[in-house]
Amino acid sequence: VDVFQAWCGPCKPVVNVFQKIRNQVGSDLLHFAVAEVDSIDALEKYRGQCEPVFLFYTGGELVAVVRGADAPLLQKTILKHL
Repeated sequence: VDVFQAWCGPCKPVVNVFQKIRNQVGSDLLHFAVAEVDSIDALEKYRGQCEPVFLFYTGGELVAVVRGADAPLLQKTILKHL
């Protein structure tokens, strides 16, 4: 989940990274979503930050958090949890 604030928007360059990995591993294994922290109370702790935050869930549980648009780290994290 790409967690963002309304004033900065979702991290569009990272979408390409997710698309590439999703094409490699299959669309059934990887799902990408965006969430605006200003409108979701459960994400309140991520408000006021100026860097993108990516939350990784497996089976409904948070398994990893990556801060910043670090494509190699995002790819490593995705592949680790698949």
